[in-house]
Amino acid sequence: MYIYLNAVFVGLLLLSNVLSVKLFQMGSFVLPAAAIVYVITYLMMDVIGEVYGKKAARRTIQAGFFTQIIAMIFIYISILLPPAADFQSQAAFEEIFNGSFRVILASLVSYFVSQNLGVTIFHGLKHRHGRKKLWLRNSLSTMTSQLIDTVLFITIAFWSIVPTPVLLGMIISQYIWKFIVAVIDTPFAYLLVRWARKYEAKHQTELLKAS
Repeated sequence: MYIYLNAVFVGLLLLSNVLSVKLFQMGSFVLPAAAIVYVITYLMMDVIGEVYGKKAARRTIQAGFFTQIIAMIFIYISILLPPAADFQSQAAFEEIFNGSFRVILASLVSYFVSQNLGVTIFHGLKHRHGRKKLWLRNSLSTMTSQLIDTVLFITIAFWSIVPTPVLLGMIISQYIWKFIVAVIDTPFAYLLVRWARKYEAKHQTELLKAS
């Protein structure tokens, strides 16, 4: 199950880098489109940490970090490739993916700092409470790490691109969104943890029978 959770985590992480180029508005809130995707990576990380431990969570963070670097390199190469004569969208391609290139740089910094902070808080609480109070470490680690992530990411990705009042509004609105998601995703954390533990127990039983 770990490999599947890891794949979902890394896949959503890369997808969020591309989607972050677009901004959308909900009422007075201005958010990058990645807001609907990136928040789920914290849920995945908490499930991985809860079931497979702190070292596994760190390995997932490292996998995501290096995958983003690889993606950034290939995006840069694809921009430099000479367009075919019939390809009329080079300017639009560069505009979108140059933005994505900057977003990935912002994501690398904010991701590395916030995810490691989240793992530290999560496992500090787990060391204190054992398997009890998953809701507390899920919520507290996510709310704290996402505050740092939001400030770093929005500042690096959109500084000088949007006016300062809009920048501050994006930070506030995106964090409010992430805060709400951190509150409501706790039942899903319990569900996924139970599912992963049941899967691993079944897998171990099958291995013992096979041996």
